[in-house]
Amino acid sequence: MLDDLPDARDGLTRKERVVLWVLRHTERERKGRGVRAAMLYGRAIEHVDMSIEEFMRIVERLSATSTPLLTRSQQRR
Repeated sequence: MLDDLPDARDGLTRKERVVLWVLRHTERERKGRGVRAAMLYGRAIEHVDMSIEEFMRIVERLSATSTPLLTRSQQRR
């Protein structure tokens, strides 16, 4: 439950913060090369429990992409 509450300092949830931290760590490990979503997801779930759909929503939100990465037919409600 605490994973979904935004932090008062910057509005990020714990899950969002973990995704950003793992992305930064993995980019450094790969010497600046891009990180595929599957690799990022696999490493992020080692730290926090989330579904693939939730992870993709977080990535969409953090990347400010206007095109959803998952179509509505792919999302489970």
